[in-house]
Amino acid sequence: MKNIINILILVALVAIIVLKLKENKAIVENRVFHFDKEQPISVHTKKIGLQLDNEAYQMTGNFMPNKDARINSEMQGKITMLGVDVGSRVQKGQQIIKLDDTLLKLQLQALDVKIEGLKVDINRFRILTEADAIKGVQLEKAELGLKSANAQRKTILEQIKKTSVYAPFTGIVTMKMTEIGSFAAPGMPLLQLTDINKLKFTVNVPESDVNMFKLKSTYPIKVDAFPNLELMGKTTMIGAKGNMGNSFPVQFEVKNTKDQKIKSGMFGKLVMKEKTGEKKIFIPASTIVGSSVQPKVYLVKNGKATLHDVVISKRVGDKVVIKSGLNEGDEIVTSGFVSLFDGANIVTGK
Repeated sequence: MKNIINILILVALVAIIVLKLKENKAIVENRVFHFDKEQPISVHTKKIGLQLDNEAYQMTGNFMPNKDARINSEMQGKITMLGVDVGSRVQKGQQIIKLDDTLLKLQLQALDVKIEGLKVDINRFRILTEADAIKGVQLEKAELGLKSANAQRKTILEQIKKTSVYAPFTGIVTMKMTEIGSFAAPGMPLLQLTDINKLKFTVNVPESDVNMFKLKSTYPIKVDAFPNLELMGKTTMIGAKGNMGNSFPVQFEVKNTKDQKIKSGMFGKLVMKEKTGEKKIFIPASTIVGSSVQPKVYLVKNGKATLHDVVISKRVGDKVVIKSGLNEGDEIVTSGFVSLFDGANIVTGK
């Protein structure tokens, strides 16, 4: 009897738990937001008109050094002199590092003694050979030994010369990876030397605008950090291969200011002041959705927003110029993209 009561109590508890779980599930489902795809979404739209293309055309790029190299030693040894620090300005050919050459100089002294002995032997063997006192082969061996010793001497002198490291070009030390007393080895970088007397300025240009540039022609370039500073850049390279966005690199050579205000890595803008006088379709850049490779806009048709492919020819400030995909009078969505999807019903906000 007692077991039956326990079983009934257990069944009652399970039933209560199941009912409670069903009740909690119903509460949670009521709290969950159910998106209604047929519910109109509030957006802002704009009808497209033609606009005269007479705005300055700007392309963003960055400045890079004319030369940038990591300096290393061709010899191994302990560094006994380090004549520069980060920020030091050096001239081409200036000695900047010296390695310990004590052992090489001792080897040179020993070789000089050997050479003097060989010279004495050669003079003696020459006299004895002329008198037929010895065979000529001994003289030949001594002469070959002298040639070999002189070649070794030249090798040691070259090695001693390479224990001094000289600046390969005029520039500024931008990184130091060693100290006096450290050990240098061939191929191990010791310093980084950067030349910003001249700079390389690179922009990525859409394929439709590549023909606007000509090699060795000059164009105005502005520096973002110094809005009132305008420099002239000469075209030195027009890329032969485009990137993923179908843009091509165009590089310019720019002469830095006397006080070298422009640093490597700074941003700037190439200003194209060309005025075509043509009327084109301009839309806000914020209306573009999707990737730069496949840009799209939401086109309004019959109360619905439909994704539509467009082709961008260039960017002008916060606007883009549409090459194809839109016509005058088309209506596009300008804001309200959060819940927007292709084919959504829309209502124009005020």
